[in-house]
Amino acid sequence: MTFALSRRTLIKGSLGVTAAGALGSVAASSAEGAPQAAAARTDAEIYGVTTKDPLISQRADPFITRPVNGTYYFTASVPEYDRLIVRGSATIEGLSTAEETVIWRRPTSGTMGGHIWAPELHRIGGRWYIYFAAGNAGDVFHIRTYVLESSLDDPRDPAGWTLKGQLLTEWDGFTLDATSFTHRGRQYLVWAQSEPEIAVNTSLYIAEMANPWTLKTKPTRITTPTKDWEIQGYKVNEGPAVLIRNGRVFLTFSASATDARYCMGLLTASASSDLLARSSWVKTPDPIFVTSEATNRWGPGHNSFTVAEDGVTDVLVYHARDYRDITGDPLYDPNRHTRVQKLHWHEDGTPLFGIPVGDGGPIVRLSPADTPRSFVRHVDDAVRVDRAPRELEQTQFRFVAAADGTETVQSVDEPTKYLAVSGTAVTLSTTPTPVTRVATRGGVTIRVAPGRYLRQSAAGALTVADKATVFTLS
Repeated sequence: MTFALSRRTLIKGSLGVTAAGALGSVAASSAEGAPQAAAARTDAEIYGVTTKDPLISQRADPFITRPVNGTYYFTASVPEYDRLIVRGSATIEGLSTAEETVIWRRPTSGTMGGHIWAPELHRIGGRWYIYFAAGNAGDVFHIRTYVLESSLDDPRDPAGWTLKGQLLTEWDGFTLDATSFTHRGRQYLVWAQSEPEIAVNTSLYIAEMANPWTLKTKPTRITTPTKDWEIQGYKVNEGPAVLIRNGRVFLTFSASATDARYCMGLLTASASSDLLARSSWVKTPDPIFVTSEATNRWGPGHNSFTVAEDGVTDVLVYHARDYRDITGDPLYDPNRHTRVQKLHWHEDGTPLFGIPVGDGGPIVRLSPADTPRSFVRHVDDAVRVDRAPRELEQTQFRFVAAADGTETVQSVDEPTKYLAVSGTAVTLSTTPTPVTRVATRGGVTIRVAPGRYLRQSAAGALTVADKATVFTLS
């Protein structure tokens, strides 16, 4: 999927031009060197999402709204678990340095005087609502869900917020991580809760809403932790997030303990189905987003979704640590940082999450111009071109600029390895081969030596030849 972006903010720094501008500086010429009139987009424009990582330090359970009147709003758990905060910015990257407003603090005693967790900020019916979980001062783990409302246009203004009260569910129990969404004219709530007589920590439930603080229907349990990857340390399904695309309702959730074993799963329902029926939801058998030791991102999860400044590109928002080993209870380790990366889509309309991409500049995928649904990928150290692979991370690369004007092509999921050429063979190796991108009509060619270019063979292998394959970057 490619996007033609012209936003000045993308080019002038919100996406890191220093690391991303190499393609824009390549001279326009054909594979044979004949000048061509081609205005190449930068890698930052192609990727379309900020690569600042972390976006915000020490903010867990992150939630970023879609733009409202040109502004993104952000809220999250703070390490002290004592307050609710909101930031706002015209760009996602701008949230990193935006002023943070405390819109509510827990009382010093009594109800809601304990842990304050996982706020979400929603615009419903022209008003702002924050769903959050709170314990009591005498029992910080007596966690229940509460709702704040503001009629002001700017949710950063503390003066607008009033407490609507506890969001009551079918039974009184440990309740947290509420999210709300509208589908076909109906407002829904999805949340995590411990249910009596079920021997797990939390399952996920859905109900229709009468108003933003009251359920209209009885809850339906749509998933409970049973699979091995959902019961590591704790038996947990929590942190739901909803994305409606391509005739389906996709619902991500997080599972297991909040250490390096934390990960994300996926439920899917047809957009035309009864979302209150348990049978409508199908759980993907394996987790869809997990720790990556290679990129040094541990325990990714508790995500939300937003959209990039182009209004098209879906963005995955999540937290993860930069290290595996934690001293003491992971709940009190402050270094779960907010991160964002581009969400991709398979040609069958399902999301591709890949891996937590780690440090580095914008990411591109290379497709032969005549087969745009095929991508250069690696399988172990072998490199080839395949049609629509589901292993997104094997198709993601970064062009890393060198001082002499050449570049190296770095693997995203194995960042110590690069494209390397030996004779006509192309592999991944820790010893990279310098390349030059040459802009041409319909894309770029990739020169590895004078008169020698990357070329896709008829069998899909990536080789080196005197005649180039034209690639598009997406």
